Amino acid sequence: MTRDPSGRGERVLAVGHEAKEMLGRTPGDIRAIRPIKDGVIADFEITEAMLRYFIQRAHNRGKLVRPRIVICVPPCITSVEKRAVRESALSAGAREVYLIEEPMAAAIGAGLDVTAPTGNMVVDIGGGTTDVAVISLSGIVTSRSIRCGGDKMDEAIINYVKRKYNMLVGERSAEQIKLTIGSAAADSKNETMDIKGRDLVAGIPKVVSASSDEIREALIEPISAIVETVHLTLEKTPPELAADIVDRGIMLVGGGSLLRDLDVVLRQETKLPILRSEDPFTAVVHGAGKALDNINLLKNVALS
Repeated sequence: MTRDPSGRGERVLAVGHEAKEMLGRTPGDIRAIRPIKDGVIADFEITEAMLRYFIQRAHNRGKLVRPRIVICVPPCITSVEKRAVRESALSAGAREVYLIEEPMAAAIGAGLDVTAPTGNMVVDIGGGTTDVAVISLSGIVTSRSIRCGGDKMDEAIINYVKRKYNMLVGERSAEQIKLTIGSAAADSKNETMDIKGRDLVAGIPKVVSASSDEIREALIEPISAIVETVHLTLEKTPPELAADIVDRGIMLVGGGSLLRDLDVVLRQETKLPILRSEDPFTAVVHGAGKALDNINLLKNVALS
């Protein structure tokens, strides 16, 4: 979040959840910015300011601290995007920067033994990307990443409400609809919710009632893309590791995996056991923290 007071330039007002609360509600002199979109940097300067804020928070606002930083990136990231992430962190005051692929960090955070010679399959459904990977011996054997996650689900809900009810809802409202009545399976309990937005014809505020069945219809496309990505990754998995996955199942992580009955749909489509980590929302962060605590593990799993 930045403000542009005359003569003082821009400054950060809020970061994270506090900034998210302001989305779609800011006056003209405040901008709500998403510095990272689809898993990659969209605004270099704002990303640097955000990282500097995180460093200061973690080190009690010490100005001269130059920490070691671990940043998780999607497997589909290009070498140019990797360099941008590294340079942002170094400019923000990092001493050393390690990049870990998100499925690897998620597997560590979910408590899987990534160093063992056995196959672990992780499906990480984040905000910008969905990453599917098979991990063995501290490395990713096969992976697939698509730029479709929680944000695309929200976008699908916004477009569906616009198309069906001639009503515009914001990003935060769409996310709330997804969390409250969103579901992936056809036989999920049907619930209803009042949706508030702006009538596109009359231009005035409007309230409509939507059901879980309608929201599931809106989410068909992003859910199908995620299921297809899991299938394509399984097709590329070596047979010995595929045998391990039959025994050990698929681990679901990421905020998007909390969509109701998504695990049921994946179980029906793959005929494999589906597990959800204890705290899917923060599994990647916990994995990065564990790697940072164990320097040998960090050097094994970090990207060169």
